[in-house]
Amino acid sequence: MPKLIGSPTPLLASTNKAKLVDEYVGLVNTGDAGISIAHTRCPAGWEEPAQCPKFDEFIIVLKGMVRVEHADGTIEAQVGQAIHVSPDEWVRYSAPIEGGAEYIAVCMPAFSPAAIRWEE
Repeated sequence: MPKLIGSPTPLLASTNKAKLVDEYVGLVNTGDAGISIAHTRCPAGWEEPAQCPKFDEFIIVLKGMVRVEHADGTIEAQVGQAIHVSPDEWVRYSAPIEGGAEYIAVCMPAFSPAAIRWEE
């Protein structure tokens, strides 16, 4: 039977600048460990430290541009484009342009802080 997810759980993720995350599906909002789906909004100049996450991550850009630095270079995904990051890949995410970025993130298995593996 279909199940309505009435609302997301808002999460605040702080790196150099705070980004707003609304988790619709995942460990926090629905208790699902297999997948997470979140709507994320980042201000201009937002960036995260480098990481080697233990999950597949798919990012669909809705607004602005998301930059992903990786071991072999850089990808800049624009509105209507998507990025797939495989588990154990070294990446660093940012939203360097005016207006920031807005995107949908899908992680499999579900996103968890322990699975990010931030670089020190």
